Amino acid sequence: MDNRAIGIFDSGVGGLSSVKKMLSDHPEESILYFGDTGRAPYGSRTREEIVSMSLQDVHFLRTFDLKAILIACNTITVCSLKALREANPDIPIIGVVDSAAEAAARATKNRKVGVIATKATIDSDAYAQKIKEFAPDTEVFSAACPKFVPLIEAGKISPENEELAAAIREYCTELKEAGVDTLILGCTHYPLIAEAVGLFMGEGVQLIDSGAEPVKTVIRMLEEKEALAEKEKEGKEFYFCSGDVDAFGYVADLFLKKDISSKSMRINIENF
Repeated sequence: MDNRAIGIFDSGVGGLSSVKKMLSDHPEESILYFGDTGRAPYGSRTREEIVSMSLQDVHFLRTFDLKAILIACNTITVCSLKALREANPDIPIIGVVDSAAEAAARATKNRKVGVIATKATIDSDAYAQKIKEFAPDTEVFSAACPKFVPLIEAGKISPENEELAAAIREYCTELKEAGVDTLILGCTHYPLIAEAVGLFMGEGVQLIDSGAEPVKTVIRMLEEKEALAEKEKEGKEFYFCSGDVDAFGYVADLFLKKDISSKSMRINIENF
């Protein structure tokens, strides 16, 4: 047994979709979350910038005694996972891409999978490559969606929101016309607009949550290491951000459906 916390981080607040899954399925696990809201979004930055900033993010997390780290961000995973593991060989670091790609490869019936994500994630081609490792005969159709994160962080997540509906039509029409039966929400913000995306794509399309899937991977890894927390105890939660705490709390409430203001603190990530 190991009651130390699991570190979870993201370029902003999207990684809270992973926190939500962890709290729901494994409330005994303690969580320490960091969102680099002061420097978000990462998706439009260069790979070099993303690697440099994510190394700082993990340096901050490592000031705490953690048993594992989950990169709850697709952009950071595709750009920085290798560098983060090389710089921190003494702690397990798990990304989001492999788990979501494997889930999509298992789910698709017609071997047509769609991916929506940030520009950096799409440009990396990481999902297409990984899906084809699990299912070589699969066609992958991808779309970069730069408007989604600003809309989500502004609270415009309702299927009735006209701006959101227009953005979904803009980005997802080609995927729908291609006939994908499985769609990866390749940014951990996107589960908040899953209802709206699902309505547009239709009932026959299964959505894969890239924030929830890797939580299962983390738990399996900890189980193999006999490092799960005691079931009888309730885990603790700690939240940190590099931007405005009130704004962070507002969006966090959209994800978690609870007020975390008393557990949240702003830090200066440039110090790390």
